Parts: sequence; structure tokens; C-alpha cells
Amino acid sequence: MEARFLVPASVSTRLRGYVLRRVIRRAVRFAYLLGTDDLVMPRLVEIAGQVMGNAYPDVVKNLSFITDVIGKEEERFRHTLKNGLSILDTELGDDTTELSGSTAFLLHDTYGFPLELTQEIAAERDVAVDLDGFTQEMTQQRERAKAAQKGGSSDVHVDAYRDIVDQFGVTEFVGYTDDFADGRILAILDGPDDADGQPTVEIFLDRTPFYAEAGGQIGDTGSITTDTGTATVFDTTFALPNLRRHSARITQGVVTSGQTATASIDVERRDSIRRNHTATHLLHYALRHVLGDHVKQSGSMVGPDRLRFDFSHYDAVTPDQIRQIETIANHEVLGNMPTRIFETTKDEAEALGAIAFFGDKYGDLVRVLEAGSTIELCGGTHVRATGDIGLIKVVSESSIGSNLRRIEAITGDASLALLQKTDATIAEAAKLVGAPSDDVIGGIQRKLDEAKALQDEIKTLRSQLAAGRASELAEIAVEGVIVTQVDGLTPGDLRELAIAVRQHPGMRAVVLIGETDTGGVALVGAVPPGHDKPASLLIKDAAKAVGGGGGGKGDIAAAGGKDPVGIPDALRIAAEAVGQVL
Repeated sequence: MEARFLVPASVSTRLRGYVLRRVIRRAVRFAYLLGTDDLVMPRLVEIAGQVMGNAYPDVVKNLSFITDVIGKEEERFRHTLKNGLSILDTELGDDTTELSGSTAFLLHDTYGFPLELTQEIAAERDVAVDLDGFTQEMTQQRERAKAAQKGGSSDVHVDAYRDIVDQFGVTEFVGYTDDFADGRILAILDGPDDADGQPTVEIFLDRTPFYAEAGGQIGDTGSITTDTGTATVFDTTFALPNLRRHSARITQGVVTSGQTATASIDVERRDSIRRNHTATHLLHYALRHVLGDHVKQSGSMVGPDRLRFDFSHYDAVTPDQIRQIETIANHEVLGNMPTRIFETTKDEAEALGAIAFFGDKYGDLVRVLEAGSTIELCGGTHVRATGDIGLIKVVSESSIGSNLRRIEAITGDASLALLQKTDATIAEAAKLVGAPSDDVIGGIQRKLDEAKALQDEIKTLRSQLAAGRASELAEIAVEGVIVTQVDGLTPGDLRELAIAVRQHPGMRAVVLIGETDTGGVALVGAVPPGHDKPASLLIKDAAKAVGGGGGGKGDIAAAGGKDPVGIPDALRIAAEAVGQVL
């Protein structure tokens, strides 16, 4: 008898989190309006723990964790409040009677401002919220999201699916033990055209080794062959509970209902999926061991190339924690313990300590996986022993929402390919810096030290050059004023030169304009420190002549432009400005 599979997260679980977060946010908002800058929720939790600790000992036991999580939630929502209230203050004017649905949706979709909070704030000012407009915006967004999705099956065959179940029953799944199986084609329906516009079909068998997408594990691929033709299966999903739909293309001959067929999965692909799926459970175990028992899976994707695991956690996972997680998971792999998969009652599974991945509803009969030190409920396919997984390597860790993290990892051949690529990169880097591979960091550091020494030498030479050029420019100044063109320098070097010129005795104003080393235009103006007018007046209008702008408020100002042809006009304008400044 086929084991039952996990179902999506329960509505009640999501509602509990929603209501709790709403209560927290209401409290934070009132604290914010009272002008309290410090976090208030952690202190309230501590007080609640003192008052209710005897009745709820878990609150006291996990007080540090709870205050940390609720503090981070308050910090995030205070930032949201600041942005949202700023927009609402602008939109809710004295003569406003209704807040537009588009504004409410903008606050919700872009700034994470809950609709009920927008309604509450608007109501305090006797302003209604256009809920119809908000709903319309939300509907349009969902339609855009659906349109952006590729593939997928439509609901046009729902009645046909029910007819198949009524006439033949559900599909017998033999894929836990068999990679191919003979069966009978019960029905073939037209599927949606693929991305290339080619027709596809949906094939239903009485028995199949093809795993249908469930519990995060993607569907199998392979082939269905009859005496008259072959269909290449590119995905397997559930059309109805326990009715497996093989999405396929007819690649040879003709395949018809009623024929006897041999269904064969892509074994190499399935083996990669098995490795990644069992590795997901070992990573779950390692995450809980390193981060704490509060870690719970909130989603996953198990494919042939990698695994993705979403879990509850309130902070980023540090590189050191990632290394610990990898070490623990791979220690389980090296133990090479045989996996044990069996069916039992849910109560018996719980008595054995099995973890339900999603904490949701199951049937009376559940499928249990024991892999190394972990025991969990799972309806997926797995390796025969943990050693079959190969190296588990985490490749990324990121945030996907409030108190939700995502970790991605690879196993088997993918891990080997990554190690070989990394090794080749290190060898090439070592070659470039002239060091052995085991001393590549030292080689890079030596090259950096050499580069810094050369940069310091260049800086010294530039200073010496600037000092020499500054003396030459100061000598041609007229009554302490010089407005001239100096090409070929960086904007920074031109600025340093202007400062060096200004330091000569008797200099009252310096304007240097020139084409830079990269083809742009740089302008620098300088007056003696403490001058009653800013140096920006020397170059403000001149910069416009070269298609640029810039300035400053003190005794040194810089600007840039992009049109060297305008330099003569810029020099003339700057010369006129000198008279106004002095």
C-alpha cells in the first residue's frame, strides 16, 4: 500500500503567526507614536515571563531566544513604520476623505505596510480606504505573477481526471523499489504547448515507477514505451491526490490508451535526486544541532543538481556556523549508515522521535526515514546508505522573509565538480602571483604589499611633480591670480596641484581647468583659507561651458565636465568670475 504524503502548511498554523505578528505590530506602533526610541517588546516579554513563568515554563526556558527574535521583529517593523507613516502623512491631508486603493497597495506591496494598519491609521483621521481599489491592484498583481510562470497544467481536464479515478482508481506507485515497470495506459489527454510551441500530452498509467512532485522533491523524467511508439516524460505531477500525471512529448510513432507500456525513469537523474533529498534531512539535523531546536523546515526543493532548504531562524547564519553545519552533515555521510525507511502509525512515529518536516496534518499511516542520526517523516526517495550521498557542500545562505532563511547545497558529482573548479582557480591564481598553491594567500599578500609600495612611490613622485609645477604656475600668476589650462591629470591630481599653487606667498585665487587623463574635463578653484566668499563661485558657471557641474562650500572647489571643446569658454568665464570673487 502506498504511503501518504505530506500536505501543504496548514491554514491554522499560518493564521497563528499572522495574528501574533499583528498584535506585536500594534504594540510597536503605539510605542512609536508615544515617542519611545528604545525597543519595548523584549522588556515586555521579560515581564510576561516573570508573571506567567510558573504556568508556562517554556517561556522562561526560552526567554533569551524569544526576546532576541521579538527584538529583531520590532526593529524591522519600526523601519517599516517610518517609511509607511511618511507616505501616509503626505496622502492623508486635511481635505482627504478616502485613501486610494493604489496607495494602500503601494504601502502593502513595496513597503510591507499591512493593510489593516493602513485602515487603522486612516480611520483615526476619519479617512476611508478604497478596499475595492486595493483588491483590484492585488488581483492584477496575482494575474501578472501567473502570466510570468512558465509551464504548469491547466484545470481544463479536472472532470476527465475524476472520470479516470472513478473508472480505474488511483495510480499504483512502485518507484520506491523499481526503476521501471510494465503497466497499462489508462488515458491520454492533450497537454499545454511547451515553451517552443510544441504539443504535449498527459499520460495516465495503472502503475508507475515515476515519482510525482511532492514534499519538495521534483517529479521524475524518463520514457514510456509501447509496441507502436515512445513518449518522453519531462515531468511527473499529481493531477488529483494519488493520480500521477506523466507530462510527455510523443517522440516516436504512436502511443494510445489501452496499450501495455514500459515506464522507465531516468535512473541517473533519480540517483542525484536521492542524494540531495537524504542530504536535506542531514542538513536539517545539522542546522538544529548548530542553531537550536527552534529551527523548523518551512519549505524545500530537491532536484538533481542541488537542494534548497528553507527554515525558521531569526538571524543570518555566519560562515563559522556554515562550516560547523557542513562538518556535522558530512560526519553523518562518512558514517555510511544504512538508511531505514518504513511505514507506521503517526503515534508510533512520534514515539520514536520522528520530526514532521512541516508540522502539519498526516494520515494515520506515515512513512518514516531513518538516516544516520536523524529520523523524520518523509514520502520521498532516498539513498540506501548515507555514504552514497558523497560530499555535502553548502553553496549559499540568504534571507527569504521575516525570520526565514534559505540554504542551498550540492552533493555527489556536483560537489566534485565544484571542488575541481575551485582547485583550478587556486592553481591559476597561484601561477599569476608566482607562488605554490598551498601559499597562494601569502603570494597574493606579497603582491598587494608590492602594489602598495609602488602606489606610495607614485604618490611621492606626483607630489614632487606637483610641487615643481606649482612653482612654475605661481611664477606666472598676475597679482596673485592664475587662471590656466593644465591637461593630462586626474581630477584628484589637479586638485592637489591647485592647493600647492595656492600655498605660495601672495596667491589670492587659483583656477585650473584641463582635459583629464580619461578624456573628461576637471575644474578646480581655490582661494586662501578664511576667504569671505566660497571657491565654488570661481568655477560654478565655467563648469556649464564644458557640460558639467559641481562645486564646494569652502576654500577649495572641484567640478567636472564631459566636453573638452568648451575649455576655452570655461577659462574666459572663470577669469570673469575671479573679479567678482575678489
